[in-house]
Amino acid sequence: MLEEMNSMMFTNKQLRQLIVPLIIEQLLSVTVGLADSVMVASVGEAAVSGVSLVDTIMVLIINIFAALATGGAVVAGHYIGQQRKEYACKATDQLMLFVTVLSIIVTVGVYAGQNLILHGIFGQIEEDVMKNARIYLLIVTASVPFIALYNGGAAIFRSVGNSKISMESSLLMNAVNITGNAILIYGCKMGVEGAAIPTLVSRMFAALIMIVLLRRENQPVHMSRKIQMHFDKHMIHKILHIGVPNGLENSMFQLGKILVLSLVATFGTASIAANAVSNTIAMFQTLPGMAMGFAILTVAAQCAGAGDYKQVRYYTKKLLVIEYIAMVAINVVVYLMLPVIIQVYHLQPETAAMTRQILTYHACCACTIWPMSFSLPNTLRAANDVKITMWISIFSMWIFRILFSYILGEYMSWGVFGIWVAMTIDWLFRAICFTIRYIRGKWQYQNI
Repeated sequence: MLEEMNSMMFTNKQLRQLIVPLIIEQLLSVTVGLADSVMVASVGEAAVSGVSLVDTIMVLIINIFAALATGGAVVAGHYIGQQRKEYACKATDQLMLFVTVLSIIVTVGVYAGQNLILHGIFGQIEEDVMKNARIYLLIVTASVPFIALYNGGAAIFRSVGNSKISMESSLLMNAVNITGNAILIYGCKMGVEGAAIPTLVSRMFAALIMIVLLRRENQPVHMSRKIQMHFDKHMIHKILHIGVPNGLENSMFQLGKILVLSLVATFGTASIAANAVSNTIAMFQTLPGMAMGFAILTVAAQCAGAGDYKQVRYYTKKLLVIEYIAMVAINVVVYLMLPVIIQVYHLQPETAAMTRQILTYHACCACTIWPMSFSLPNTLRAANDVKITMWISIFSMWIFRILFSYILGEYMSWGVFGIWVAMTIDWLFRAICFTIRYIRGKWQYQNI
């Protein structure tokens, strides 16, 4: 097969240089959530629940900007594959300008609608949980523009295969966050505020680093020396053509989690806490998959930009095999460490039992279904086949994740575990649809 191809665009060494920093970056990123939840756990389950509820909203917002960043990265990757780096730089300028303006608008909107967000979405929750959620929301919302800029910059660097920069920025962000948590939560006894303030400060540092590095003209892709304050309609259209469907997909996905979370809230504080802890640990269980998803997007975008779909298929298969091996390895480790993890969170016996059941089931599904459900569609997105991934994901989310959550969780009285089962049914449907789309090959004939 290799002999039939033109010269390969990525060597094994280049793939390692891309993948290893991505895995480390994802590990560090997940550590932020783990550090917050573990340290806040010392304040009580109401604090853990409040932080978890707000984080669900924040992930929805962050996913919007991550999707736009993906759009910018794919456009830049196509230009790089075509050897048109000046246009890749222009795409960078437009991406960073657009996410800056939009993130400020979103931040103002969240502050203006905080009561609607807290009461309208989460409904009647215990007073202590609501108090902690409000405090955390008010502080962390200020970090939205900074995390948007960080995501945009990180995506651009990944598009050229340089994932080391985003890894190093993530390392600094985590160091600031964890140090701040230790000082403010344990030293100053500030509770939820002690978790929120370091999150804000760490994201500010990470965004600043990204902007400084992107403005260096010795980078393969960089921002213009003169700050661009006008929108290029053609370039923005190309970015949004990929970013908007991806953003709608991610937003609907997260909205589904929020709607389901309102159901979890009716099960009581023990279920909310078990769901919160499980969500944090579950991110470790899918960590290699998240990293490999970025790698597939980067590699496939450049190969698609060059018009070499044989290499797109070759690298997709190769990276998915690596991902499956890594997913099995990480989930075996997490399963063996479950007793220690549960002990660290100081959970009540009922909460601990629910958490153990959820994470064991999630590990099995992560090793078998997750890669085809979440990483494979990145090949389709990289080839500009974005609308089909959006419609499949939205349909699956509403029918399987939400509807089955109520059927299994409430009607059949499975509780919070039923909600996690419904989630994996959603995964399975997505995986089947994306695999069929990939095999049929229609994604190779999209306009780039």
